[in-house]
Amino acid sequence: METVSGSKPLDGMRWQKEDVTTTDNGNGMLTQADFFALLTKELSHQDPTKPVENNEMISQMTAFSTTDGVATLNKQFTSFAASMSSSQALQASSLVGRSVLVDDNVFGMAEGEAVKGKMITDKAASNVNIYVENTAGELIQTVPVGSVAKGEFTFNWDGKMTNGEPAPQGAYRFRIAGLVEGEASELQAMTYRKVDSVTLAGSGGNILLNLNGGSSMALADVVEVSEG
Repeated sequence: METVSGSKPLDGMRWQKEDVTTTDNGNGMLTQADFFALLTKELSHQDPTKPVENNEMISQMTAFSTTDGVATLNKQFTSFAASMSSSQALQASSLVGRSVLVDDNVFGMAEGEAVKGKMITDKAASNVNIYVENTAGELIQTVPVGSVAKGEFTFNWDGKMTNGEPAPQGAYRFRIAGLVEGEASELQAMTYRKVDSVTLAGSGGNILLNLNGGSSMALADVVEVSEG
């Protein structure tokens, strides 16, 4: 073979770069089409004396399939979460003007406003009384109940003090006490609170219900919804 001075036989060969076409989806991530394009190139350039083992190829395909499945699942979950948020926002907005049961014995009220509550006991109780106290801990009204069986019971306070005068606007609390199996015990008290407005993007992304009296609660913390 003739050679030009200073040249070698391989000088007549030129390296040609082979481009692998990938799908440009704008996020720089390989798609399933990109994977199979790369796999095809890998097979076409493999050493005929040392072909890719079947288990190695299956492993690559399985790994990509798993990754692709997780990505698809994430997209579906994101879409589901957005749908749930919209549904919760619609549900929360329908509560404005209604009352919700709050697992809290503290409440705010306007002067002379009636307040509804719920008493819960897991055992029968006797000599039960509902005490209404202000934020200073002063007793302003006592509502005698008597004996109750195990369960849940709603009650109403007319918003009046022991002297018959309307209680001034402010914050109050219910304290329920009685005898359970002969021993003095505190019973669980909840209150119904009116929903004044809704905050759709609260702390941590929660939907918040703004209650009368100035407090707020997460929609997920609603125990019960009442008409009035």
